[in-house]
Amino acid sequence: QVQLVESGGGLVQPGGSLRLSCAASGFTLDYYAVGWFRQAPGKEREGVSCIMSTDGSTYLAESVKGRFTVSRDSAKNTVYLQMNNLKPEDTAVYYCAAAYRDQIRIPLETVQEYDYWGQGTQVTVAS
Repeated sequence: QVQLVESGGGLVQPGGSLRLSCAASGFTLDYYAVGWFRQAPGKEREGVSCIMSTDGSTYLAESVKGRFTVSRDSAKNTVYLQMNNLKPEDTAVYYCAAAYRDQIRIPLETVQEYDYWGQGTQVTVAS
């Protein structure tokens, strides 16, 4: 069964850190670009980060540059989103998505080109 499962969300104080995981089953994540998106209540879904499969290049939204990093662990078939110096405005449900052979024109925007999506994990940044 093809599946993406996010984990690692939770409640954290401002300035804290979390590491989200996106684990794949039923397919090899190495052949896919993996994007991270988030959606806060009442707001549109926002692209946060993406790591490509061909060359490992990464994309980060301006709002998270310098605080978030994305990485891939092929042995675990998992992609991680390390989030540091978290702010209340980072509060959202975070989703990962996979696009086969990097077939996405604009990694943080063309959401319809992703093949698989996870169910999301809640991140809440509050004191």
